[in-house]
Amino acid sequence: MEKYDVIVVGAGVSGLLAALTLSKHGKKVLVLEKSRNLGGNCNSYMVDGFQVDTGAHAITHLHEGPLRRLMDNYFEYLPVFEDYGHYYLRTEDNFMKVPSNLKDFVTFDMLPRKDRVVLSQAITKALTLSSFGFDLSGQSVYDSLPRNLSKDTYDFVDTISGFLSGKSMKETSAQRVLSGSSFVRDSITQEQFDVMIGKIEPKRRQSTESILESILPYNLHVSLKARVNRVSQPFTSLERLATNRVHYSQGYPRKGLKSLLNAILYSMPKTVDIKTECEVKKILVRDGKVFGVEADEIHQANLVIHTGFASDLPKLIKDLPAPYVEKLKEIVHTKSLSIWLGLDRELPEFNYTGSEIWFKDFPYWAMPISNYDSSLTPKGKQLVGFSFVIDENKSEKSEKKKAYGTIFRALPEIEKHIEMKHEQIMIPEKAAVTIDGYFADIRAPIKNLYIAGTDTDKRSMGITRAAYSIIELLKILNEDGNLY
Repeated sequence: MEKYDVIVVGAGVSGLLAALTLSKHGKKVLVLEKSRNLGGNCNSYMVDGFQVDTGAHAITHLHEGPLRRLMDNYFEYLPVFEDYGHYYLRTEDNFMKVPSNLKDFVTFDMLPRKDRVVLSQAITKALTLSSFGFDLSGQSVYDSLPRNLSKDTYDFVDTISGFLSGKSMKETSAQRVLSGSSFVRDSITQEQFDVMIGKIEPKRRQSTESILESILPYNLHVSLKARVNRVSQPFTSLERLATNRVHYSQGYPRKGLKSLLNAILYSMPKTVDIKTECEVKKILVRDGKVFGVEADEIHQANLVIHTGFASDLPKLIKDLPAPYVEKLKEIVHTKSLSIWLGLDRELPEFNYTGSEIWFKDFPYWAMPISNYDSSLTPKGKQLVGFSFVIDENKSEKSEKKKAYGTIFRALPEIEKHIEMKHEQIMIPEKAAVTIDGYFADIRAPIKNLYIAGTDTDKRSMGITRAAYSIIELLKILNEDGNLY
């Protein structure tokens, strides 16, 4: 029986990033994935000549965020990101950019002028409180607004909340909207990363240059000075009231999501073994400490990193503490529907790069991703992805019918140009960011069992949130003496 240093349960983007980073720190890693495919919600595949992603994605915080830190320090191959473009709002009569600062709100004619003034005041107040250290994570967006707004304005705010958290404005925190709209930006500089991950000598810190050189191959090490020279002076949160851009530092990977997945896989050392169609049935514990997992056979390791749903842990370990099991039940999930439409030509309605939001009745978020890369479709054709948050209490059939009805209402001309339809129903993130929703700690209550993924970190969304969780995982492993 082969023994590993680390077993990673799950080969979604969180599991693969965990395997990549830990292997670069000298660990022998086994990744076990129950499905046939790698990448989870970070992948692409072909449907009738069109390349669809697993849900429509915008990759955020690419300038100075967690994925950038992981790419700079661990990737051998880097994906190419196209500039994201802008966010737009569509109604039956109008199409215009989503406002992301106070100046934009002044000319945002989709909402009544009175409401725009009130929203501007509410944003200013919330951002001021946040800048002075007030925690707004427990205050709902709805409670942050006055009660005399129009239905259109409430629908608009509810839609923005839904796409940032998966839940309504009554369940979404004001802090979530501030960060999701880039008024408050979480970032991880190289210096911060080095402090969290690098080895610290007693009484004297190593320089950031020597830390990187000590743990990374030379070809991965880029001069810190060169990095710093590329970073412009950041604005304070309050300065962003006038200068904020919601699409700041966002991009779409050329060749689709699979290019990011392939960059991770191509960067993986030979010390990583990956098994697909290999479901973990038990996480094995002896004397309060993990020693492996039971899957197709018994696999032993000193550390186990679980990157599946944290709420599934009680199925894998019998004797978890009862209070911990109860807390895991408080994790909130959201279901989404993605509809991909392959069009027989490029339509003028989608003559933009970026994405659009329809905020009435059944809101959607749509991206014409072939505008970033025409190779995703047959020549002269177009591919658009529409994402909906759907009601788990209603049938999938009725939610799909309602979604198509919304698309055809918003874009009446599109129906006669459709030559490919493809639908995906998934849970886009392992935990929704709600007022009362629980996020699991990275340290599980079993020694040497750790959790990583989008149910352990509530910053940002999707792949960016997964990257945040991996950096926190590395930090905690370092603190516990399990990284080196």
